[in-house]
Amino acid sequence: MKDSTLQPVLFMVGSMALFSLEDFFIKLLSKTIPASQIMIILGILGSVFFVTAAIVAKQPIISKDLLDKHVIIRTLGDLFGALFFVSAIVLTPLSSASAILQGTPLAVTAGAAIFLRETVGLRRWLAVLIGFIGIILIIKPGVADFSPFSLLAVAAVICLSARDLATRAMSVALPTITISIYAFVALAVAGVLAIPFYGSFVSPGLSECALFMLSISSGVVAYYLIVGATRYGDASLIAPFRYSRLVFAMLLSLFILGERPDLFTWIGASVIVLSGYFIALRERSIKKVER
Repeated sequence: MKDSTLQPVLFMVGSMALFSLEDFFIKLLSKTIPASQIMIILGILGSVFFVTAAIVAKQPIISKDLLDKHVIIRTLGDLFGALFFVSAIVLTPLSSASAILQGTPLAVTAGAAIFLRETVGLRRWLAVLIGFIGIILIIKPGVADFSPFSLLAVAAVICLSARDLATRAMSVALPTITISIYAFVALAVAGVLAIPFYGSFVSPGLSECALFMLSISSGVVAYYLIVGATRYGDASLIAPFRYSRLVFAMLLSLFILGERPDLFTWIGASVIVLSGYFIALRERSIKKVER
């Protein structure tokens, strides 16, 4: 792999490692802090950081482009995606929630064909179908140990894929920092919406404050790395490395949280990753032919 392609790949893998760490810290925080409070605090911290960054970089904080319908859909996708995924992390094993989340690129591929009228061939449709079967294996509907809370991760996949599709369709050129501000504002709003479903707020101790700072720091650095990866690397090159997030999540789940995913979860996760990996490689080969 040449140096010109190595850097964006390393950025992508580093970003996925830090995103999985952010999820891990949220899981730890949820033992003593209500999920709604976690989302509000992280949303406020992230918003403050990116507002400060926007001021320093002289980027707009408020823009009329924010009223574009695709920007609004993207923000709503962020809001409900965060609401459902954070809830899934809190209420289900991190390993299964992270595995289901890997279905987002599959949903984006299907959504691009249905809503954006992009051409998706038979092989990619089959890969999407097989990937969705992998999600069903993890959820295990109709089985005794089926948890309805696992559907929260599925809802997150739907919302986050809507966000990504709206991003593809956006015709406005909002700066990344501006979009990031409202992504974190959406996270805080998601926390407000979640208040009725979780316990009363508590006063964080020193350990919880440290976890909050570690979580938001991981998320912010991860965001910058993924922006760097997408800016300097071809999308078809770096897409397969998104699945490294599941590897990091599984390692944290197994060796620190002590989770023991069952056979169906392992098989389902493998099916999802292989299906997504095939789609990414297929899209890369199609782009090469088009060039």
